[in-house]
Amino acid sequence: MLTDREILSTLEMLENENLDVRTVTLGINLLDCASHDLNKLKKKIRTRITHFAENLVPICEKIGQKYGIPVVNKRIAVSPIAVVGAALSSSQLVDVAKTLDAAAEQVAVDFIGGFSALVEKGTARGDRALIEAIPHALQATERVCASVNVASTRAGINMDAVLLLGKAIKQAAELTADKDGLACAKLCVFANIPQDIPFMAGAYLGIGEADAVINVGVSGPGVVKKAIDRALEANPDLDLGQISELIKKTAYKVTRVGELIGREVAENLKIRFGVVDLSLAPTPHVGDSVGEIFQSLGLLSIGVPGTTAALALLNDAVKKGGAFASSRVGGLSGAFIPVSEDLNISEAVRKGYIGLEKLEAITSVCSVGLDMVAIPGDTSEETIAAIIADEMAISVINNKTTATRLIPVPGKKAGDFAYFGGLLGQSTIIPLNNASGENRFIRHGGIIPAPIHSLTN
Repeated sequence: MLTDREILSTLEMLENENLDVRTVTLGINLLDCASHDLNKLKKKIRTRITHFAENLVPICEKIGQKYGIPVVNKRIAVSPIAVVGAALSSSQLVDVAKTLDAAAEQVAVDFIGGFSALVEKGTARGDRALIEAIPHALQATERVCASVNVASTRAGINMDAVLLLGKAIKQAAELTADKDGLACAKLCVFANIPQDIPFMAGAYLGIGEADAVINVGVSGPGVVKKAIDRALEANPDLDLGQISELIKKTAYKVTRVGELIGREVAENLKIRFGVVDLSLAPTPHVGDSVGEIFQSLGLLSIGVPGTTAALALLNDAVKKGGAFASSRVGGLSGAFIPVSEDLNISEAVRKGYIGLEKLEAITSVCSVGLDMVAIPGDTSEETIAAIIADEMAISVINNKTTATRLIPVPGKKAGDFAYFGGLLGQSTIIPLNNASGENRFIRHGGIIPAPIHSLTN
């Protein structure tokens, strides 16, 4: 039970520290909509989404007002469309994406995820058609998000799929060149993807899920920063173990807020409650930054020596605090490092404190990976695929989830500025080694085998 003082501190989080429920995501199972007839499939999809989601937004707003806790985003995640539309061509799957977009607009949600494929063990015909459809699907829609899982610790890395996605990312950027390659901001490439992510662009409904489920994503980087600042102001001699305990307690309170909202939304919709994902997901606003936490911990900036250790402490404490607060913690849960979405991290890139190599290093301990990273527009498909492969290797070897959202910004070079708008933010374009060069290693394709420890467990 929370004490009176803890309740008051939670109210302070809501009033002054940017605590919110970042997203309530309704998962909808579309597997029984499958049909080789495109028109029948589209009709079934739209009917099913509008049936389950017609009251999602008003109920979230009503409950948010009741508790004084804003629900910032209302979203939908559906079954992987590569499975639902396995019989369709890539052009037909673009039509399916447009149907998803129209249904999302009808029920007034911000995003709909699940234009997705799971290809860690191999690429079936439907998977290939979906990957080929991704560039045009994301260019032709506003709300649709895509994800592809290309690797797992038990299966290894599907390098054929990685190379296909290098090509898809390059094409998606070129199709939205007038928006600095915005389509790429709606595509995540994963290894070890969880089945219950409420955060975009990775959200989809896992194959083993029920007809519908409510998952909640709670974010509180500003809350964590303020808690650290207050504690160090009161006692500058706190050691890192004590700071970790402080972060755990803060994460506990944030998680309880998220579960409260999620369960009430689920009850009102008469849908099963799934998980609460406690992830420190920033926005491009001052005071809502993961990067600022590193400065509160005593570093000059994210990216300087000590960054990986500080992030390991932060991620571990957040996960432990969430696990203590709820038996339903899931999704990614931890700290995100999305470069363009975090004003402080974007500024660190501009000043040269952090580059691609350090970003890649800290993904060994963060909860996502190379997230919202703007790269030069002349970066080759092979180099994009190679960056993805490096990130997937970190995931597979360390048995953790990682992902990439890479944005090759057409017509721009390292040091130029890219603007994506809204929650997606803005960033200086990061320099790359061998950006436009060939990479024969990537062209070999095939499967990079799973590590030995995954085969003996």
